[in-house]
Amino acid sequence: MGNAKECNSRNIPLPVQREVRQRCGFGCVICGMPLYEYEHMEEWSQVQRHVADEITLLCDQHHREKTGGLLPKEVAREANNNPYNLKEGVSKPYNLYFSGREACVEIGGNSFTCEDQGYGTAMAPISVDGTPLVGLILADGHFLLNLIIFDEFNAPVLHIKNNQLFYSVAPWDIQLVGTTLTVREAHRKILIEIDFHPPGKVVINRGRFLRNGVEILVRPRNILITNNATFLSECHAHNCYGGLIIGHHQQPIGGFMRLDSIPRYLGDRKEVLRFEKECMDKDPVIHQTRN
Repeated sequence: MGNAKECNSRNIPLPVQREVRQRCGFGCVICGMPLYEYEHMEEWSQVQRHVADEITLLCDQHHREKTGGLLPKEVAREANNNPYNLKEGVSKPYNLYFSGREACVEIGGNSFTCEDQGYGTAMAPISVDGTPLVGLILADGHFLLNLIIFDEFNAPVLHIKNNQLFYSVAPWDIQLVGTTLTVREAHRKILIEIDFHPPGKVVINRGRFLRNGVEILVRPRNILITNNATFLSECHAHNCYGGLIIGHHQQPIGGFMRLDSIPRYLGDRKEVLRFEKECMDKDPVIHQTRN
């Protein structure tokens, strides 16, 4: 059982929240919805303590049903012992509300925009070895966002497919708070942070895109390809199919930067991590947010 936090405040301590999220598979234990609320399985007024094992995650609907007595405590407890997302191994899809004839994706101070020019209008701001890591499609008044995040073993961790959000339950922590989705691979180590601005804008201020030994670091003011120290800042692409294009593509696509040959990481990455730390220390925005 998690450590008890007896106090007069209803605010659940952050470490307890994280333990609950991990145990519940980052979603409502009944339906898997990634928009959730923390719920004491015994009423707060009775226990007045924060014990991770006594707290679960419920979406707004199931939370209201439990509070109103329509959802029995026994059903919530049973679901808490066998959460939906852990059974499925992936989150329940969640639809993102994007629409319109114009789209903007900002990545590390670089912007990628396009306008609907007829059926099949598409753009791939970042693509590695033929796999678009970030992509968008404009069709029939709809803005369809596509994004995929891999870990160092090429296993998908987060996938947005035509505005449907899925994620693995393997990462250390996942939070969707308001319009901000944050995926962490370790304590204070963000894999990606995405701000959704429906109906037509997405902002990625920090992140780590990995694919086939390529590492692309995203910081508030720049993109850094650590394999060869390529540094991108304040670049803009408009109405072109590609943006940052790395590696071999069977069907060649154009972009504002194309790197056909690039060294790939194999094994020891100490020098890369040291370089990343130096870049973080030099960036005043990052330094400010860490302090």
